[in-house]
Amino acid sequence: MSLQTNIPTVSTFRFLRNAAQILKNPLPFHRANFKRLGDTFRLKIGAKTSLLFSRDAGLAQYVLQKNQKNYYKSSIQTEDLAKYVGLGLLTTNGEHWRKQRKLIQPAFHKKHLTRLLDTVEKAIISEIERITVTEPIDIFPILNDLAFQTVVKALFSGAADANDIAELQEITETAQKMLVSELRQPYKAWWFKLTGKIERNIAYTHQARTILKQIVDERRKAEERFGDLLDMLLEATYDDGSVMEEEQLIDEILILFIAGHETTSNALTFFCELMARHPEVQEKLAVEVQQNTSLDIMTRIQESVYANAVIAEVMRLYPPVYFIDRVCLEDDAYNGMLIAKGTSILMSVYEIHRSVDFWDDPLTFKPERFEDATVQNTMAYYPFGAGPRKCIGNNFAMFEMILAMSELLKRFRIETKNTPIEILPLITLKPKNAILQFKTR
Repeated sequence: MSLQTNIPTVSTFRFLRNAAQILKNPLPFHRANFKRLGDTFRLKIGAKTSLLFSRDAGLAQYVLQKNQKNYYKSSIQTEDLAKYVGLGLLTTNGEHWRKQRKLIQPAFHKKHLTRLLDTVEKAIISEIERITVTEPIDIFPILNDLAFQTVVKALFSGAADANDIAELQEITETAQKMLVSELRQPYKAWWFKLTGKIERNIAYTHQARTILKQIVDERRKAEERFGDLLDMLLEATYDDGSVMEEEQLIDEILILFIAGHETTSNALTFFCELMARHPEVQEKLAVEVQQNTSLDIMTRIQESVYANAVIAEVMRLYPPVYFIDRVCLEDDAYNGMLIAKGTSILMSVYEIHRSVDFWDDPLTFKPERFEDATVQNTMAYYPFGAGPRKCIGNNFAMFEMILAMSELLKRFRIETKNTPIEILPLITLKPKNAILQFKTR
């Protein structure tokens, strides 16, 4: 059988003509192309540059799992993002990545995370107590702070003061905004370089590195052990018995900030938005929360069966990581289609999660579809990625979200809202205008 090489293509002219729309929200542009051209198309973004976009769940499974050794992360992360946060788990490939994954993985085992749950819960409660009931509020900033504070406390215990935390949060979010501008407007690369915008943002991230180095230095000098993630990272050893060098440690911490807080805050905000539009789900979940109140933290998490299903359905409809990128290392073929060496592939998790081929009534919020745990292993569900590069912090994120949801619904009822949920696709899929009214239970 001959291989397909003439993949349907979106021209550079069409890309540039829709540039303003793509900058604001690229999803409608991609959906229109999928509808017009099929599940896989090529987007030409310049004379010599093109990307392969796909919502083929089989291709995603093939690239991420079945033949994952032939597919590396693209320069979007290994160069564009790496220049801001360094070379760590999220931004490296090959032997460097394997070495770091093996070193860091034990820190995220469930038995280690259990020791952090009391700290995590206290951080969550402290932020949730900021919610007011007098008037509607934008819940995203509170949940964004909650997720960031949770990561910081799990990493550092009490080693970072409020000013340091605020500055670290500002720096990481500013760097991401700049990266979005670069990726959405490749035709302005010359302008970003000429004006020095990229260099200024890179210099800004160096302030974060200075703060983190001070925290690490103080911890190394301390005689006390805190049992947090920083202790675990400092004590972790490679096969030869050596430990991480300081620059590598800082890279990994910066990446944990980005990967560990924004995706969680997005998911929690979409959770609140969906609860406002599905009061019956909210009340059923509130009953489960009340039933589990007297249990210890880990038992509460384990007994939160419906909460787990609700989170899974939230991340199906609004996956924080809505695209996964890879580059083909050697010529390959999938389902009769030639994938040439060097091809950059962007797989649309957002579209796969909403495909009628895999989901019954896919645009409807139905947590019950995940009460059967085996559904979460489907080839069409990738909230944390898949394969060897599946998110290392997926258990931490699930524990945190269950605890945050429980504390929210234990204290508040989210008033019904019927307007459409607004989204802002940046590096992650963010909520927009999440204005909700909370009432005390």
